[in-house]
Amino acid sequence: MFPLTDRAQIGESAVAPDPARRVQPVLEAARQFTGTRLPMFHSGTDAGFTLIELMVVLLILAILLAIAIPTFLGVTKSANDRAAQSNLNTAFLNAKAAYQSGGQTYTGVTAASLSTAEPSLSFTSGIPGNSSAQNVISVFTAADGNAIVMAAFSKSSNNCWYQIDNPAGNEAAVAPFAANFQMNGVTVPVATSTTAAAGALTFPNTQAGTLYVEVKGDTLQTDCSASTPKVGASASLVQWSTTGFPAL
Repeated sequence: MFPLTDRAQIGESAVAPDPARRVQPVLEAARQFTGTRLPMFHSGTDAGFTLIELMVVLLILAILLAIAIPTFLGVTKSANDRAAQSNLNTAFLNAKAAYQSGGQTYTGVTAASLSTAEPSLSFTSGIPGNSSAQNVISVFTAADGNAIVMAAFSKSSNNCWYQIDNPAGNEAAVAPFAANFQMNGVTVPVATSTTAAAGALTFPNTQAGTLYVEVKGDTLQTDCSASTPKVGASASLVQWSTTGFPAL
């Protein structure tokens, strides 16, 4: 064994070599082999990102957001529409139960009685007595007790959903019922869809059974009323069915 002074005399360093110097040749060889840019380690300096690298990352994030946000909004709108339909079905089941227990008449089925039967939902009636959200159900009961109209507004999609029950098809032709399905006084066939025409919306008084209606894209919540249904200027489409809610 040589003393420390002797090792220094024969060319050996008494200080351990810098680790970065040992790693550097390996990284350089890997970079040349793969053709990719690997971080370079320098003793006493901090590694960072170049401006181009930051711009690329920001561009990727912008692309991901452009894809994700519309998808998220579409899912939210669809979920709110489904919630409005489900709430209408729940309200209708309670109204139908009262119809049967009351001797097959909707007389006495009101917003107050439905609120008692289904406290998870809010019910409103009168003029306009409109729905303002998917969990707020607008209710209209015909004076003769032969029919009932319910409406629910989906806030994110601006769609108004109606469920009309006229079991015997013998309701009087008094608003919101008329001799035919009409938009702004123009008769349109049942079980179809058509471009919206702004104005009053009336339901056929002789159409027996349950009718499902959608007014698409009406931004005025006051139009989504069971007692005074309307089609607003912003609405794009009105569609209905006798078998279930129209497709989204």
